[in-house]
Amino acid sequence: MPARATAKGYRPLEHTTDAYWEAYGRSLEEVFEAAALALMDTILDVKRVEPLLEVRLKASGFDLESLLYSWLEGVLLKLVVDKLALCRFEPSIIRQGELQLKAKARGEPFDSRKHGYKVEVKAVTYHRMEVFQEGGLWYARFVLDL
Repeated sequence: MPARATAKGYRPLEHTTDAYWEAYGRSLEEVFEAAALALMDTILDVKRVEPLLEVRLKASGFDLESLLYSWLEGVLLKLVVDKLALCRFEPSIIRQGELQLKAKARGEPFDSRKHGYKVEVKAVTYHRMEVFQEGGLWYARFVLDL
């Protein structure tokens, strides 16, 4: 677990064949932002992506795990379908009946020469997915099928 309650970020967890991530932050929005960065960082060098374009993303779910799944799937589709490498995320979560997430994301067209290409993510999965609060921080853990 991160040492400071003011921390925001992500780290890999042990998994034999897939990418298993833990994202953390002081709020759900920070956790969802960090989770999206972890997803991008699995595929490409997110530090090389410039925030040149802005796009809007939406996700919904009946609980926090389904919202995280929907969110990460939408981020992945922006890369795979629209060929956009994203590096900044500003999610906002609204709880009105079903959970809703609206976000601004920034990035640029994907260029494998500039951004690198680490590994293909086939899918976001529900396997071992959890979102929880502990010790003043929010956490999200999720597995990406490689």
